[in-house]
Amino acid sequence: MGMVSISNLKKTYGDFTAVDEISFEIEKGEIFGFLGPNGAGKTSTLNMMIGLSRPTAGEIRIDGIDVKAQTKKAQAKMGIVPDESNLYNEMDGFDNLCFCAALYGMRKEEREPRARQLLEQFRLKEAGKRPFKAYSKGMRRKLTIAAALIHSPQVLFLDEPTTGIDVESSRQIRDMILELKKKGTTIFLTTHYIEEAERICDRIAFIAEGRIVTSGTVPQLMESVSHGHAIQFVTDKNIDSLPVDLQACFKGSKVTVRPDHSLVMASDQRIPLFPVMEFFHKNIVEVYEARELRPSLEDVFVKLTGIESSVLKKDKEKGGRQ
Repeated sequence: MGMVSISNLKKTYGDFTAVDEISFEIEKGEIFGFLGPNGAGKTSTLNMMIGLSRPTAGEIRIDGIDVKAQTKKAQAKMGIVPDESNLYNEMDGFDNLCFCAALYGMRKEEREPRARQLLEQFRLKEAGKRPFKAYSKGMRRKLTIAAALIHSPQVLFLDEPTTGIDVESSRQIRDMILELKKKGTTIFLTTHYIEEAERICDRIAFIAEGRIVTSGTVPQLMESVSHGHAIQFVTDKNIDSLPVDLQACFKGSKVTVRPDHSLVMASDQRIPLFPVMEFFHKNIVEVYEARELRPSLEDVFVKLTGIESSVLKKDKEKGGRQ
């Protein structure tokens, strides 16, 4: 059994099913990402995992502890970072961290050095003396993560950790997440940022309409969908007239022309490069570059879920809840 074990988890609200009998495991020291648009069931799943919401059915175990039966015992092993900060605006950064540590039962001689250490680690040493309400969005998110780590939890839950914050703070938070993984922390995060999931997660689950569509490592997800083969040719002039002739010469291929005078040739079979180059030569077309196009994680997500990447981009712009 992994550090986190979810079995047939379900959550309904009247006739609406938010989470529909999902199962997965997260190993110790692994970063596991839930990727999906707003309304997919990401936050509903997370709230059940942390004991904030009671499942309609199914089982949740954290390090072998049944979250439903022993919620407080399981929560002692967790660090929880909600998408909206739960810290106190009037307190400064240091006092916020010390207060959170006290809630976890840490003694004064333990919590104060730990608070100073985290302020240093999160590059908030100077800001630690200022009231939380004076922090930027990025600083607020970093302090909220620091507060979740004050008691050195075994499992960290992050709900949309970089939504709505500046690029530099986002990068720092991703670096911190990877550092925590190196130290053995198990991390579960929800996101609708495909690039973020691809960059930091060991495994990713695609979730849509309350169901896990598929899960695996990025290479496994790439291999799970057959995209055929595609080559992009960068040429010296307008080649709008060539696609029909190319498709006639190379049966089974699909040819499209891009506005930058490049041409993309796609096929289920491998494309023999030399005959294609001969074709261009006969048609007096110079080719400056030919490169194979590989599918992105975004391509895989769209193909498996049927959800256009533009939906995730809109969610990213809104920074909304799910």
